[in-house]
Amino acid sequence: MRKVLIIGGSHGIGKALLKELINENHCINISRTPSDVSHPNLSQFELDITQDELPDIDQVDSIVYCPGSIVLKPIGSLKEEVLRQDFEINVVGAFKTIKKYHRILKKGVNPSVVLFSTVAVSQGMPFHTSVAAAKGAVEGMVRSMAAEFAPTIRVNAIAPTITDTPLAANLLRNDTMREKMKDRHPLKRILDGDEVANMAAYLISDKARSITGQIIGVDAGMSIVRN
Repeated sequence: MRKVLIIGGSHGIGKALLKELINENHCINISRTPSDVSHPNLSQFELDITQDELPDIDQVDSIVYCPGSIVLKPIGSLKEEVLRQDFEINVVGAFKTIKKYHRILKKGVNPSVVLFSTVAVSQGMPFHTSVAAAKGAVEGMVRSMAAEFAPTIRVNAIAPTITDTPLAANLLRNDTMREKMKDRHPLKRILDGDEVANMAAYLISDKARSITGQIIGVDAGMSIVRN
């Protein structure tokens, strides 16, 4: 049975991925709060990825780093500490995780890493400076690590548009906001956590064994198709 380490598997996309994988994989969830998923294939550690020491793990075949942030502010009201916090969550946390486990990951079965970016990196959206800067750094890490770890470990990222998860609840808090958000996308829809999780599950599977260094857009057409 393969072992999959999910950072942030208690909510949103991470939880959806955990539920997708749990029946056929041993899943290790590291998050600030425990997942409410109960299964004999699940091990959990409660900690803050940005502050606490990571536990020792004797085997891992894939790592999926799910923590993220959505801070949308104009430059005039964006504080440096918020920018630094976004970088800590999105970049430093991912770096810390991979640095900790990459040696045992190399010994895994079809070892791989999946990180998360955002469509805002490629699209230049107003008020997204903080999150786009952090996720842009994530994309740079993906390409660099894919080169460094080849041919053993594959490294990819998913760049979704807004997804209906607790993280985005404030942006989707009423029907009017939801409809406006849908209308911005060529496919006229908002993603759900399951479909993004499905892409992550694919990227760590044998079906994706020739894919590395890629930023995969799951964005209802926003990054490519004119609306």
